[in-house]
Amino acid sequence: MKTLVHLLLVPFFSVILFSCSGSHFLKEEGYRNQVLQDFEQKQKALPDGELFSIFSDSTLTLSEREALMFLYAYMPIGDITDYHGKYYLANIRLSEQARHEMPWGKTVTDELFRHFVLPVRVNNENLDESRKVFYGELKERVKGLSMKDAILEVNHWCHEKVVYRPSDARTSSPLASVQTAYGRCGEESTFTVAALRSVGIPARQVYTPRWAHTDDNHAWVEAWADGKWYFLGACEPEPVLNLGWFNAPASRGMLMHTKVFGRYNGPEEIMLETPNYTEINVIDNYAPTAKAVVTVTDTDGRPVSGARVDFKVYNYAEFYTVATKYTDADGHASLTAGRGDMLVWASDKGAFGFSKLSFGKEDRLTLVLDKKEGEASTFDLEIVPPIEGANLPEVTPEQRKENDCRLALEDSIRNAYVSTMMTEEHARDTLSRFNLSDTDRETMAKMLVASRGNYHTLLVFLEMAAGQKREDYALALLRQLSAKDWRDVSILNLIECLMTAPDLEKMGVQAGAEIANLRVENEMLTPYRHYFLQAFPKKEAEAFVEEPSRLVEWCKKEIKIDNELNSQRIPISPIGVWRARVADEKSRDIFFVAMARSLGIPAKIDKVTGKAQYVDKEGRTFDVDFVANSQAQIPVGILRATYKPISSLPDPKYYSHFTLSKFKDGVFQLLNYEEGDADMGAGTTWTNLLKNGTSLDSGYYMLVTGTRMASGAVLSKVTFFTIEPEKTTTVDLVMRESEEQVQVIGNFNSESLYTPISGDSLSTAQSLLQTCGRGYFIVGVLGVGQEPTNHALRDIAALGSDFEKWGRKMVLLFPSEEQYNKFHAAEFQGLPSTITYGIDMDNSVQKQIAKSMNLSNQNMLPMFIIADTFNRVVFVSQGYTIGLGEQLMKTIHGL
Repeated sequence: MKTLVHLLLVPFFSVILFSCSGSHFLKEEGYRNQVLQDFEQKQKALPDGELFSIFSDSTLTLSEREALMFLYAYMPIGDITDYHGKYYLANIRLSEQARHEMPWGKTVTDELFRHFVLPVRVNNENLDESRKVFYGELKERVKGLSMKDAILEVNHWCHEKVVYRPSDARTSSPLASVQTAYGRCGEESTFTVAALRSVGIPARQVYTPRWAHTDDNHAWVEAWADGKWYFLGACEPEPVLNLGWFNAPASRGMLMHTKVFGRYNGPEEIMLETPNYTEINVIDNYAPTAKAVVTVTDTDGRPVSGARVDFKVYNYAEFYTVATKYTDADGHASLTAGRGDMLVWASDKGAFGFSKLSFGKEDRLTLVLDKKEGEASTFDLEIVPPIEGANLPEVTPEQRKENDCRLALEDSIRNAYVSTMMTEEHARDTLSRFNLSDTDRETMAKMLVASRGNYHTLLVFLEMAAGQKREDYALALLRQLSAKDWRDVSILNLIECLMTAPDLEKMGVQAGAEIANLRVENEMLTPYRHYFLQAFPKKEAEAFVEEPSRLVEWCKKEIKIDNELNSQRIPISPIGVWRARVADEKSRDIFFVAMARSLGIPAKIDKVTGKAQYVDKEGRTFDVDFVANSQAQIPVGILRATYKPISSLPDPKYYSHFTLSKFKDGVFQLLNYEEGDADMGAGTTWTNLLKNGTSLDSGYYMLVTGTRMASGAVLSKVTFFTIEPEKTTTVDLVMRESEEQVQVIGNFNSESLYTPISGDSLSTAQSLLQTCGRGYFIVGVLGVGQEPTNHALRDIAALGSDFEKWGRKMVLLFPSEEQYNKFHAAEFQGLPSTITYGIDMDNSVQKQIAKSMNLSNQNMLPMFIIADTFNRVVFVSQGYTIGLGEQLMKTIHGL
């Protein structure tokens, strides 16, 4: 019946839309007709009429109705199922309010407004009420400013609220970032775009999918003012626009993207058009570029149309796809990119071909689809990134001084808020009233501290659990969440887990907590257990528990897969999937796990392969196959790798030095292993993964290794091989070396803390990144009064002017304040003025260098490294070294 009603409403909606009085939101008739067509297609794809109930609101104006139609036509499925239409209507009205009240509102074109002001979503964050909150705080602060000054002012406000700190890949909502007071670059830029849009300034998140010259990526913001797009570092205010620490690395970028909501016909090169967004290429704003055309042919030389062409950058020890194109009728696909090397991979119907492409040197490349699954082979590739050529706007000393003063004030405002959060001492005192063991109390105290501004939520949950004498169960549930979950989980989610707890006496607290685990993958946490416990008749639910494969069959039958309607793969909530009965594959998998756990079936998504899994009553684990007619355990084999150590690298690390990928449909998909805390020596390595063998599904695989040069270039080796069922496959893990170029030999956390010495007193602890800024720096840990240290300092002093010309910071650390008091810099005339002295608190820097560089004696001083703020080490020295200054300068000249 719903489907019939829905089909009747589609043409009715068209009549209503075009007969309403009032001004149009979509003023161009051709574009309006296109949006209407896309909206009607969306309605047909989601037959539940309740999902579009907002359009029956009789108070809607024509402009509001069209704005809603525009949003609904292009928003991903989850945004329709998981948020009510009234939420979007409120945001439409807020955006129009800002447009009328802000002085620049009339200068923002309709196209800019609909694509870069109106949309609520920026990335894959949870949606919230930030537009209303931010506008309330910002409107008086910016309304008297020019548009450019308003952008700078909004960024200063953002810095009052949030600073950079790395975290996991899930993106916090803007208000969650404010509550936390920090975020990674993707969260800072999402937050800043939301703030700019709240006051009617067009803004978009720009990101490099991966840098070409180092193992990292970055996201920042572009904002429109007076007819032009400008860029800025989110929550990192500078005195002027088009300035950030990333000017230099961006000049070495191969590709910069932004996703524009809906169908977009701007001046930029279109990378990809999807039913949700248009991806555009903005690399020309940052770096010199060149265009290349790729031609794909079959083995007989005939052009292949519709072939997939992936453009890949080497990063994190894999060839990562930064752009995907499809060939036209003549077999052509083109891309504009920075003037460096990419790996281009073409595939069609299971066949593939690949080659290196040097943009700026080659403008054409022909790829032949002459490779098939199962062929064993090895290839060497040298990948060279673009050269640096930063373009920096002028900043006067007065502007810099004023900006620095503002940053200090903003730090104090933010720190005042942070001081209201839990400390470990306060947390222990608060937890003393609960019936917790000493170990559990320490664990819970650390959770409360890590939860930042959300600690009240965890405390309320613990109090409710204590009322039921289930503190151990509450703690077991919280342990399974990430630190980011602690920072933004809602009390409703936690309470539901408490209210729907499985039979803990029968299965035990830990097993019960695993089944009740809130987190499946990277979805928005929502309460669904009670809902799903009522969803099926008792007998049907019991049949699912008895034989979980029946639940798989139910999902196959009832959930229609439509990946295109959720192009960004933003997970739909489990109840959202239930309501729509349409989902992308990943959301379907999350739904299955959520449904299974609600019924008491152990289930998860495997972190390595990404496949949904369940455990049957006999304790057997099955990979869920939503295509096969029946569920079966996948045949597996063993993979071993031999490794001949190279200097300073006895144990290569996954993501840093090598990766594995499995072949599927013409492309290789990365296996995701634990990254761990690299500074503490954890994570996946050759030793704990491949030295003695690891079990993998049978199939065709690719091993990629890479040695990163200090210049940013990479010496890579690619190996293809097959793992056969119940057999052991042995491959060689080879790290290529260069005798001519400076190589990256290890990792060092540039955000490590130390205590700077200012005059004769100690300052507040700060990170090396704060002291040195972005780029290369030298860190030395000194043994005061010891001959090796004295010799090293004299060597450095002899070349003091050379180090000053280099201009980068040298941080010299003492193991203790007592050691520093014995040091007299006057004994070493000529030491460069670029030196900053400090205390290595708890010897943490010394221990980290010894650990990460595999030094045999962590107590032998001095230690020196050259590293950069992308955490790469290119030089290490320990103990007595002849000509240390010359060695340091030789490495510096080779960078």
